[in-house]
Amino acid sequence: MDVAAGETYDLLVVGGGPAGLAATAEAAARGLAVGLVDERPTFGGQIFKQFADGFRVVRPDALGREYRRGRALIEAAEASGAHLLPSTGAVAIRGGEVVLVPDGGAARTVSARCVLIAPGAHDRPVVFPGWTLPGVVTAGAAQSLVKTQRVLPGERIVFAGSGPLALAFPAQLRHYGANVVLALEAGPRPGPRDVARIAAAARGNTPLLRDAALYRLELLRARVPMRYRRIVVRAEGDRRVERVVHAAVDADWRPIAGTEEHVEADALCVGYGFVPSVELLRLAGCDFAYDEDLGGPVVAVDEWRRTSVPGILAAGDGAGVTGSYDAVDEGRLAALGAALDLGALGRSAADELARPVRKRLRRKEAFRAALRPLHAVGAGLYELADHDTVVCRCEEVTKRTLDEAIAASSDPNVAKGFTRAGMGLCQGKSCQRQVAALVAQRHGLPIAAVPPMTPRAPVRPVPLGAVADDSVEDLGLFVA
Repeated sequence: MDVAAGETYDLLVVGGGPAGLAATAEAAARGLAVGLVDERPTFGGQIFKQFADGFRVVRPDALGREYRRGRALIEAAEASGAHLLPSTGAVAIRGGEVVLVPDGGAARTVSARCVLIAPGAHDRPVVFPGWTLPGVVTAGAAQSLVKTQRVLPGERIVFAGSGPLALAFPAQLRHYGANVVLALEAGPRPGPRDVARIAAAARGNTPLLRDAALYRLELLRARVPMRYRRIVVRAEGDRRVERVVHAAVDADWRPIAGTEEHVEADALCVGYGFVPSVELLRLAGCDFAYDEDLGGPVVAVDEWRRTSVPGILAAGDGAGVTGSYDAVDEGRLAALGAALDLGALGRSAADELARPVRKRLRRKEAFRAALRPLHAVGAGLYELADHDTVVCRCEEVTKRTLDEAIAASSDPNVAKGFTRAGMGLCQGKSCQRQVAALVAQRHGLPIAAVPPMTPRAPVRPVPLGAVADDSVEDLGLFVA
């Protein structure tokens, strides 16, 4: 389908990860005119990240089941007849009007009767002394290096994190030949009651259990020590990380005095879960709830993935981090909801198609509930910084500077205005959660009660020339 600029889509999907790809194929199969937008040059998102141009895959089976799952979703979207727009960022939204900026091109506005926002998530930033040292990387960044570039992040690697990622990522690194010297899990070691609870929720979740067992077996075979109830408290080194200091923690993930240990390492991979990318959803005016274990801010949706704003739907990890299997089904459900709202499906037909999807989602929810006691995020994760720790790395703002501004107000926007924290290239992705936690601590609030920083368009950095108005004449007021 070739849709020119200015024409109206039935459904515009923002985000080419698992949710967006599944929604695109499903909606197109229901007869909708669909556009799929993603800022990356290849579709697949973080979990199904594809190789860049210049690489050719000659043995797909050697890349594992995740690669094959991703390729199947991508090929279904490509064959659907939808209009695919890679290397194109969605930077602003107002109702059904979305501003798109292609790489190297000018901004343009397209219209859609429905917009599905499926932007995925990014690594949960954790601020501790030394987190800005070279060699300290998030799990997502290390995964990109290893999976798509075949570059190891270091020669002696420590992984620190929690949740399924704490098993999966060190095992994947070992599979690629990395020397993982230690894996730290902030949650407790599973006990008999935990195993029984998880077994009771196993129906429909066999692939997840199988993956977990294989990851644990990989670590055992490689003799990678896995330490439970321990968290990274600082990274040390001269010009790059040389040592990782970790400590035992209590149930709230607060370090216990006298339990610090250190290990020599030249790379530290940090993986304490993910945070939904909610910038467009906030800009659209959607209502939110808060659940730290789903990444923090979670957009409110109904049974068809509709948000509180008419015509705006949300799916995937950008609407609450639940994993790629859920993301695929949420994308399909959102596509069916759009088809229902636009008259392409009747209610009975939509319900019939949605029934098995909802059944799978309920089973995944039961499985998450069984796992939650093991991986519930503790407040101590946001209490590791000392006064000299840089919190906003874009603007080089320290905790000491932020504390002074936060003392004046419980509104993070005040701290933002005084210190420029959140105004850098990442637009608060790396620091906004930590600033909110500092506000909560200083003013005795739950973090869920701290308002977010005000979203601004464009939600991604774009060249000034891409959004400039060519009709404005230079009357000599601008100097080259």
